[in-house]
Amino acid sequence: MNESAPLCRLDDIADGGAIAVQVDSATGGFELIVLRQGELVFAYHNECPHAGRRLDYAPGQFLVSDGRVVCAAHGATFRVDNGACLGGPCSNGLVPMPVRVVDREIRLR
Repeated sequence: MNESAPLCRLDDIADGGAIAVQVDSATGGFELIVLRQGELVFAYHNECPHAGRRLDYAPGQFLVSDGRVVCAAHGATFRVDNGACLGGPCSNGLVPMPVRVVDREIRLR
């Protein structure tokens, strides 16, 4: 199996929090929001489906509470565990990226 480079360490993310991680690619790369709930980790493109704006209110700073992440631009709210839209100006959920934890490092699958 081809092992991907680590995005970050599990301990880089506060339990119940989120960080931004840049992923390099041949087409210029993209940014992910990586969220932690205990030992579980979820990753999504750092882009609100409502207007294509970033979810963070400042670079790498996210509004996360009670298992929800809120888009700082327009208030759309999404479930941390599956990216589903819970309310606000969004008709679609967040675009997920499959990740896994290996030796406390978070990696793309």
